[in-house]
Amino acid sequence: MEKKSTFISIAAVCLVLGMMLAIQFKTTQSYQQATLPARINELSQQLNTVTEERDALAEEVLILREKLKNSRDYDQAMLDLQEELQRASMAACMLPVEGPGIIVILDDSKRILQPGENPNNLLIHDIDILMLINELKASGAEAISINGERITAMTEIRCAGTMILVNWNKISPPFEIRAIGNPDMLESGLMIRGGIVEMLKVGGMQVNIQKMEKISIPAYNGKLKFKYSTPVEYKEEKAE
Repeated sequence: MEKKSTFISIAAVCLVLGMMLAIQFKTTQSYQQATLPARINELSQQLNTVTEERDALAEEVLILREKLKNSRDYDQAMLDLQEELQRASMAACMLPVEGPGIIVILDDSKRILQPGENPNNLLIHDIDILMLINELKASGAEAISINGERITAMTEIRCAGTMILVNWNKISPPFEIRAIGNPDMLESGLMIRGGIVEMLKVGGMQVNIQKMEKISIPAYNGKLKFKYSTPVEYKEEKAE
């Protein structure tokens, strides 16, 4: 009798638990079915948002790459322009330069003037300096100065009384001429047989030549004026 009562109690408990589990399962399933569409919609919206952000970032990357490319092109263009400006400034003698070369010291003759002799025969003249400068240029001199005056394409060398004008500035002996280039070539050009140095020494002038591993030549410090000449406009020829 007791066993039967116990069995009935256990069966009742199991029945109640089964009903409770069934109710809970049904409730959970109903909740999931009710919330699933909303969750899917929410995830879909999030996916769209992330996709739009990704596309915007990809477009921004492309824009930044283009800006970076343009910046590099601009920097390269500016670097090329600066190099071209530096070459033009060097060609115009507007920059100080240094390098190997020679230093030539010219001075008037120290011998005693003979009776009846012309005093000009004992002096260094503008033509002497001009001939020496031309010989240096022909020997490959890239930069030349006389007593600190830079020689340019428009430099004049001419007498002004007992002095010599260079770049409209008066200079007097001793004349220190500096030239940058191959020292051996420059010296050989001046020392050629029958050349300007031999002529000056025959006349009793003092000439001293020193080959240097490094000399400095200042920039032209005057003004470049162009009153009549103007640049010719470049016109690109079109291919037929």
